[in-house]
Amino acid sequence: MIFKVFFQESIYQSPVRENTKAIYVEGVSESDVRLKLADRNYNIEFIRPVSGEYLEYEQQHEDFKVEKI
Repeated sequence: MIFKVFFQESIYQSPVRENTKAIYVEGVSESDVRLKLADRNYNIEFIRPVSGEYLEYEQQHEDFKVEKI
């Protein structure tokens, strides 16, 4: 399954909408994705599963790239 992860680049950075970044990660569950990203020290705000029409919509964006960790 593919998950969209919203995060700040530093664990010490407060969540600010304008600075929030997003990546797509392949994983089995939300906890699996958190474990895969643990070594990056991201301040993860939210993890959302992406499937169906929502996935098709996201795939239309040129910056869509799934990270396989």
